[in-house]
Amino acid sequence: MRRLLYGFLAAVAVSVAVVHLAAHLAAQPAAQPAAPPRVPSFDVTEKSVEDLQAAMARGAVTSRQLVDAYLARIAAYDQRGPRINAFVTLNPRARETADALDRERAAKGPRGPLHGIPIVVKDNYNTADMPTTGSTLGLAGFTPSADAYLVRRLREAGAVILGKTNLHELAAGIISISSVGGQTRNPYDPARNAGGSSGGTGAAVAASFAAFGMGSDTCGSIRIPASHGNLFGLRGTAGLSSRSGIIPLSHTQDIGGPLARTVTDLAIALDATVGSDPGDPGTAAGDGRRPIGFRAALDANALKGARIGVLKSDATGGDGTDAEVTDAVRRALDDMKLAGAELVDVTIPELDGLLAASGLIPFEFKFDLLDYLAREPSAPVRSLGDILDRGAYHAALEQTFRRRNAVQTRDSEDYRKALAARETLGHVLTVALTAQRLDAIAYPTMTRRPAMLGEPQTGSTCRPSAQSGLPAITMPAGLTQNALPAGLELLGLPWSDARLVSLAFAFERTASRRQVPPATPPLVNGQPPAAVVFRVQPDAAKIVPPAPPGAAKFDASFDFDRVMGTLRFAVHATGIAAGDVLAAALHRGASGSNGPVIHRLIAPGAASWSGTLQLTPRDRIELTEGRLYLQIYTRSRPLGAARAQLKP
Repeated sequence: MRRLLYGFLAAVAVSVAVVHLAAHLAAQPAAQPAAPPRVPSFDVTEKSVEDLQAAMARGAVTSRQLVDAYLARIAAYDQRGPRINAFVTLNPRARETADALDRERAAKGPRGPLHGIPIVVKDNYNTADMPTTGSTLGLAGFTPSADAYLVRRLREAGAVILGKTNLHELAAGIISISSVGGQTRNPYDPARNAGGSSGGTGAAVAASFAAFGMGSDTCGSIRIPASHGNLFGLRGTAGLSSRSGIIPLSHTQDIGGPLARTVTDLAIALDATVGSDPGDPGTAAGDGRRPIGFRAALDANALKGARIGVLKSDATGGDGTDAEVTDAVRRALDDMKLAGAELVDVTIPELDGLLAASGLIPFEFKFDLLDYLAREPSAPVRSLGDILDRGAYHAALEQTFRRRNAVQTRDSEDYRKALAARETLGHVLTVALTAQRLDAIAYPTMTRRPAMLGEPQTGSTCRPSAQSGLPAITMPAGLTQNALPAGLELLGLPWSDARLVSLAFAFERTASRRQVPPATPPLVNGQPPAAVVFRVQPDAAKIVPPAPPGAAKFDASFDFDRVMGTLRFAVHATGIAAGDVLAAALHRGASGSNGPVIHRLIAPGAASWSGTLQLTPRDRIELTEGRLYLQIYTRSRPLGAARAQLKP
C-alpha cells in the first residue's frame, strides 16, 4: 500500500492532507497544525499572475496568504471531494519561503513579476529540498543533490514552489497514472484523465491549485494536459530552455516549459526560465536566437494579416477524430479568421512516413535514465532494469518499460535512421512553412476527447513538433458540445516561439473560452460550496395542448452537489393513479423549448421515485443555467402532462 503524507509546517492553515507515496516513507510523521485553520479571505480561483501581483502590491494579500489560499483549495479538492490527485507531495517549507519573500518585499520591493507567486513543478524536476520521484516507486524518497536549472531560475525570480505534481510514470505515457501518485483526474470531469505526462501539473493549474506550473514535453507531455485542461502550453524550439536536472525520457526530444491559464502568465513564466545553461550544451543552439522577452512581444493584433496553414487532422499522427473536437477546433479557426488571420489549406504528402520513422524515445530512454541515475549516487535504483526487477512500477507501464529495457545498445542502424528521419522532418516542415509564407500550421492538439479513466487515450498529434524540434503552442479551442476541453495547436518555424505566443495572445482575446472546472469551484468561507436544495412545481402553460384543471401534477425536490456533480431527487406525482404514470423524465431544453430526455426519474407504474444522478459536465452547466426541465407523462397525456423548469 503506497502512502505519501503531505508535509505542512506546524502552523499550516489547512488540514493535513494525505496522499500516496512509497511504503517505506510511511513511518515519517506528519506535522500537525498548531492552531485551528484560518479561512483564507482572498479568492485565488482563476487569478492570473498579474492579478496576484497587483493584490500584493496594494496590500490586499501577502504571499503567505496566497499559499494558504491555494493550500485550502488543495485540501478541499485534491484528496477529498472530486479527488483530483494532482500532487505527489506538498512543500513543507512553502509558507516559510512566502514569509521570507513578504519580508523582502517590505524591505526592498519585489524582485519581479514572480515575487511571492505560488507555483507547482512536475515531479521529474530535481528539487534539493523535496523528493523527486518521477512518480515511480523505484525513486520514492529520493532527494537529488541540486535543483534543476529551471527550478533554480524560478526560485531566483521569487516564485514559491507549493509542491511536486504527479506524472505518467517516468513521463512514459499520456494519462498520468503512476505507482507513486496513482491516477490524476480531470477537473472538468473527474471520471476522465487529465492528459499526460504532465497531467498533475495540468490538473493543478486548471483547478487553480497554483498560479501556473512547470511540465516537460517529450511528445505532447505539456500540450496534451494543456488541451485536456483548457490551458496554454508551449513546447519550445529544441534548445530554448534547459533540460538539466529533469529526469530524462529522450534527451533529443525532451524540453521543459510552463502550462498556464492565460498567455500573459505563460509569457511571464517563459521569461523567467528560458536561456542558455552551461550544464545543457543543447541550449547553446539558442544563443543569439532566443526572444529578448516573451511578455514584451505580446501583441493583441498579431493575428491581423497572419497566414495560418490548416493541416488535415489525420495528417499529424492522430488516431481518428471525435466530431465534437473537430467542431470546437473549427470554431476556434473561424475566430482566428474573424480576427484578421488568413487560413490556408496545407497538405504535406511525406508527413505520415516521416512521423512514423523519426521517434527517438524507444532508443534513448533506457540509456538516458541510466546516465541520470549515474549522476545521483543516492538514488535507490541504478537503472530501468532495477525498477523492473523490484516490481517498483505501475502495472500500466509494464509492457512499455520491458520493451524499452530490451534495447541492447545506444547506437544502432535503426537509431541512426530515426535521427536522419528527424532531420528530414524538420526540413520538410520548415519548407512547408516558408514556401507558403505561413506564420504557423494549425491542427487539433488532440483529435479525441479526454478518455474515461481506465480506457486508453488516443488521438495525440504530438509528433510534428516533438520529432522535428520545431516549436508548437497549444491553446484552448473551447469546450466541446459535451463541455469537455479541446485544444488547438500552432506549429512554427525554429525560434519563432515568441511569434507563436503572440498569436496565442491575440487568439485569447477573440472569445472567452475558459470556464471554472465544475469539480473545483471557488471556496465559500474556506470550504467547498454547500449543496443547493430546491423544489420545482409544474407549469401548466408550458404543456401543449394546455393541461385541463385537476390534471396530473408533481412535487419534486432536488439536492445538487456541484462539486461532485450529483443530483439527488424525490419526485411524487399527484392527481393520478400510479398505474397511469408512464414516466417522469429530466430533459435538456430552455424554458418554452423542448429537448431530449437525459435521465428517467420515475418508471412506468410508479407514483413516486427517489434516487441520485451523476451529471455529466454538460448536464451540470445546463442545470446551473436553467436549461433542464422535468416532465411527467401519463396514459391520458402520453406527450406530457406536467412540466417544470429546474432553477437551482
